[in-house]
Amino acid sequence: MAKPFKTIGLIGKQKDPRIAESLQQVADFLVAQGLALIIDQETAALFPSHHWEAVTRHELGQRCDLAIVVGGDGTLLHVARSLADSGIPLLGIKLGRLGFLADVLPEALGTDLAAMLAGHYREEERFLLQAELEQESQSYLIGTALNDITTHIREVVRLIEFETYINGRFLNSQRSDGLVVATPTGSTAYALSAGGPILDVNLNAMVLVSICPHALSNRPLVIDADSLVEIVISEYNTTPGQVSCDGQPGIALKVGDKVKIYKRPGKVRLIHPTAHDHYSILRAKLHWGRKLG
Repeated sequence: MAKPFKTIGLIGKQKDPRIAESLQQVADFLVAQGLALIIDQETAALFPSHHWEAVTRHELGQRCDLAIVVGGDGTLLHVARSLADSGIPLLGIKLGRLGFLADVLPEALGTDLAAMLAGHYREEERFLLQAELEQESQSYLIGTALNDITTHIREVVRLIEFETYINGRFLNSQRSDGLVVATPTGSTAYALSAGGPILDVNLNAMVLVSICPHALSNRPLVIDADSLVEIVISEYNTTPGQVSCDGQPGIALKVGDKVKIYKRPGKVRLIHPTAHDHYSILRAKLHWGRKLG
């Protein structure tokens, strides 16, 4: 049994008409458990009836010993990026479709959530990726991703041309709609849709998956997560490109630009009910067959 939580930060999904009711339900439950509650400032705007202290996301990460995220996987991805430096564990309460990260149902507050708040839970760590842009002899940190960093075309149906290097060694040149560099967490997201493999979440690995490559021999590649991936926009490229982290608005790329992708220091801590089973989620989400007999 782990140490129980005492001060909870509450964060909700933006632009969802259901969120105020769900936040109120969770907040009332937490207070009934005798826990201190702090509301994220952005969430407070969606939850005007609340009477608890509202603070910045950074301050929430410093003062709370658990952040509860009400929404779905997209919301949890956003929160994980914004709290990456705090070390605070994250617990996801999902709304709507089954997700891979947020796995506590609102109707299970009295069972799953109560047990987890008391210290009965499973914890796992996930690493993030960092993207850096080298442009005209200047380097810029451009984003963090829990799922993936994608180099791709912009607004047109054309191919982008680029070269890929791993730890300074040339891998290949290709023409495609882009390249997804994904963590094990992100291997079930865009990378999976592009034909990539599912990586066990405990692997220290990342996968490179081309999007609609022009060469039929192109295949996904799994590499050590401590590698440095460099993507250089080819001098022959004529298509505007961009690089995006976890599907967020991208940064424009031009000929000669270099995108560096590497593992970010520190990890995201996720907590789950004691009965959490990642393979069970895969079966349900991907409609895999169940055991016979």
